[in-house]
Amino acid sequence: MSPLSGAEDPRLTPVLSEDRVCTGVTSLRGRLFLSYPAADRPGVQVVEVLPDGRRDPYPDRAWNRADRSPDSTFVHVNSLRAGPDGRLWIVDSGARQLGDRQVPGGARLIVVDLDADRVDRVYHLAEAVHPTSYLDDVRFNGPTAYLSDAGAPGLVVLDLDSGRSRRALDGHPSAVGGPLVADGRVVRDATGAEVRLHMDQLEVSPDGRWLYYQPASGGMSRIGTRWLDDPSVPVEETAGRVEPWCDTPCTGGTAIDADGTIYLSDVERRRVLALASDGSVRTLVDDPRLVWVDAMWLDADARLWLPAAQLHLTAGLNGGQSAVDYPVWIYRMPVDVGPPARDHS
Repeated sequence: MSPLSGAEDPRLTPVLSEDRVCTGVTSLRGRLFLSYPAADRPGVQVVEVLPDGRRDPYPDRAWNRADRSPDSTFVHVNSLRAGPDGRLWIVDSGARQLGDRQVPGGARLIVVDLDADRVDRVYHLAEAVHPTSYLDDVRFNGPTAYLSDAGAPGLVVLDLDSGRSRRALDGHPSAVGGPLVADGRVVRDATGAEVRLHMDQLEVSPDGRWLYYQPASGGMSRIGTRWLDDPSVPVEETAGRVEPWCDTPCTGGTAIDADGTIYLSDVERRRVLALASDGSVRTLVDDPRLVWVDAMWLDADARLWLPAAQLHLTAGLNGGQSAVDYPVWIYRMPVDVGPPARDHS
């Protein structure tokens, strides 16, 4: 089937339209936040969507300025999400774009207090990144956070109490990405080279026992979190505990519900799949408007938010030529189960 054919699914409600490529959406305590990866043009990276529709730079305009030190400004926001503690957590990849070198001090997990609308804590991750790292996303498991590294394949394990971070599964085959394929073609950068995103999507099971993860090109694996959380476990032992889980397609983003079902976008076929905790897979929604659905968000009302980011149509991922069809839409649809409390509530 052509990616542009097929019927539109009435369960999908267009919620927000953006004049820039938007890859992140999260709701928290009745407030809504978006992130823009500067994939089509530079500008503000994090905003709050106000009740009157205005996009207000968040937590303030200063953090969104590109001409300041990374001590007090974003380098490159790659994802954001509400945490289980009711604060907003922002991942700064630390590199200006995929393939760039790390900006010294740029790789951070930034925590914003919504009561004061100001940065509450910054976790510096320099001790756990490589020069070619590109931190991608974060998930929580009690006192531990896991961050995927799509630039230098591996995982960053962060102790949220001490602030110490370390690498796990560094260069493990399960973390290494192959060529990306979207809408039936191989994704290429401005030079014509194949684009590869290494460890990208990750989810923690509702009981906290498993971390599921994959490169963007697919092939989901899982590992018991006990092997990641204990720094005394030898590297070889951790590597040997990885289990293949599901032969997934090229994926833009995932979310998990309280039953352990993982929702994952199939950017090859413009659909979203539901991967149950027993390993079975079904199609949740198939719609031509779902053009590279990126980081999905499952809110407390069991509504799945889907930013149709069109990321593969930006110049940097389309051979140097932009083909983005504005506006970029964020859709929403009901599902049966809400998020696990371990992730957010």
